[in-house]
Amino acid sequence: MEKTLRVALLFGGVSSEHDVSCVSAQTFMDALLADGGYTVYPIYIDRAGRWFLYEGDVKHLAKAPQGEYRIAVAVKPGLRENALVTISASGETTLVTDVVIPVLHGLNGEDGTVQGLLELARIPYVGCGVLASAVSMDKVFTKKIVDHLGIRQADYVDLNRREIRENPGAAVQKVLAKFPEFPVFVKPSRAGSSVGTTKVHSLEELEPALLKAAAEDRRVLVEEYVDGREVECAVRGEYEPEASNVGEILAAAEFYDYEAKYANADSRTVIPADIEDSIREEIRHDAVEIFKAVDGWGLARVDFFIRRSDNRVFFNEINTFPGFTPISMWPMLWADKGTPVSGQIRLLIESALEREPLYGA
Repeated sequence: MEKTLRVALLFGGVSSEHDVSCVSAQTFMDALLADGGYTVYPIYIDRAGRWFLYEGDVKHLAKAPQGEYRIAVAVKPGLRENALVTISASGETTLVTDVVIPVLHGLNGEDGTVQGLLELARIPYVGCGVLASAVSMDKVFTKKIVDHLGIRQADYVDLNRREIRENPGAAVQKVLAKFPEFPVFVKPSRAGSSVGTTKVHSLEELEPALLKAAAEDRRVLVEEYVDGREVECAVRGEYEPEASNVGEILAAAEFYDYEAKYANADSRTVIPADIEDSIREEIRHDAVEIFKAVDGWGLARVDFFIRRSDNRVFFNEINTFPGFTPISMWPMLWADKGTPVSGQIRLLIESALEREPLYGA
């Protein structure tokens, strides 16, 4: 890149993955500064959803900064293209931005809301657009799309918060009609990092698990349990996306929940996964097909199970802005293919700048 690009780095946010976002943002900041050619505006979104220009030490983004900001930031669609606005005691100042990297995981960040705001402001941004972000964040809708692709996935039933809270007994019976045997997984449809997810082993555990998931989201997914190895595949690109190798998660807990992901040092990843070549190619093919089906752009991580009993592959979920922490699979998979993190980020920024308008030429 010949000119210095002005990059706005959004991080933090209101979701349960706030802290993970801050750690991911540190990876981006370190790589951008080391790579050179960028002016970076770190914009911290606090847990109440307020946007601020972060004024602290950029080496400390991962610590979920507290109080190291005074200047508010706003997006004002229609003001001018490629512009954010800083607001301080001295008034408003236009902050011209060439590209935004929304390093946000979960609700109000990875679900299409921020992407829609940036579309209205006509500011280029890294990653999937409104449609892909919204449908991929919602596990139920993703499963409905994958149903039409003919790709194998765990069977499921979906419920909503009202039916669970107003008549939990009827909600339990709806689940039992589909899954008379345990275990099953109960998940909020739109939460990330396994927040609110429970592996239910018995009838007594089912109602509390439904209420726990309903506390996180108004749509709840109950899913068939697949006794399988957990594997992941990274996808990047636009019209002709490419898939990485396949990595395997060796969770230190009964399943790869938030604690196992980020707090248990015994969880680890294996790249490449020790699997048959035919299974590897099936996963890579399906990952690309799912990415294309949701209208993916830039990057995503697609997760699968390999059932232990027969080595059959089952789609699990897709993440449209996967983590960039030191233990995150997406950057590790591409590093394994020879692209360091700085190169990955450079490609993502180029992809953002090449995106055509959603409508028209």
